[in-house]
Amino acid sequence: MTLLAILVRILANPVANLFQKQLTQQSAHPILIITSVHALLATVCIPYCLALRTLDLPAGVWINMIIAALLAVTGNVLLVYALRETDLSVVGPINAFKSVVGLALGVVLVGEWPTATGLLGILLIVAGSYFVIDRKVNQPLSNAFVRFFRERGIQFRFAALFLSATEALFLKRAIVLSSPAIVFVLWSVLGLAMALAWAVISLRQELADQLAVLRRTLGRLVWLAVATGAMQLATLLTFRELQVGYSLALFQLSTIVAVLLGRRYFAETRIGERLIGSIVMAAGAALIVVFGAPN
Repeated sequence: MTLLAILVRILANPVANLFQKQLTQQSAHPILIITSVHALLATVCIPYCLALRTLDLPAGVWINMIIAALLAVTGNVLLVYALRETDLSVVGPINAFKSVVGLALGVVLVGEWPTATGLLGILLIVAGSYFVIDRKVNQPLSNAFVRFFRERGIQFRFAALFLSATEALFLKRAIVLSSPAIVFVLWSVLGLAMALAWAVISLRQELADQLAVLRRTLGRLVWLAVATGAMQLATLLTFRELQVGYSLALFQLSTIVAVLLGRRYFAETRIGERLIGSIVMAAGAALIVVFGAPN
């Protein structure tokens, strides 16, 4: 069951990113996309709220899920912004930096320093990113990286990555206190409440235009909701059985799928190099999580 959940997660995540990018190309606002997805998922989940006795849950579950839902909505909106600005075959591999962020937070917050293997993992991620970034012929490596990190889409992706890494910890804590099914229902419903509030504030000036986009893209939004629901449920089932760090390392394999989808649906270039880069970065992330635990 866990292996099946991991496989579903690896495939569903880049497929969801594919639909998100397609929707932005049809003028859908990122907050409209995320609100619509949560609305569709919540419509399915609300009937299960009473059956799962969510109202009787411990306070710890609610606190963790409120924080997780806030992080999820904000992170997913930023991710859609990133997909609107940047190639899918670039956005996907960047997810490997999540392990580097985790190590950096450990050093800053609790004084935990990575092992030599962890440092090797960081070097592999940086080396792999060389094949992913766009660069000019004969451009110095340092200049290529500076230009890469100055791109708005890349900055949005790193912000989303930081939020999603933090969200995973709160989801794990909520699962320990309840179950994946309860967490999925609360994630969908609470996410809708937060996304809807954000949409009301953000879309007042373009509400009519976005409602027209909603009607025109409803079918694709439904498929996005299916992919997102499958991805999230598979994530929660994996978290139930494995540590968050090991789970996130396994999920890096989805970057290879993202690169292939970028070529197939958006005619993105340099796919061979980006495939090499994504494989190297995934290997680096695995080294950090599996063998690079802090001293």
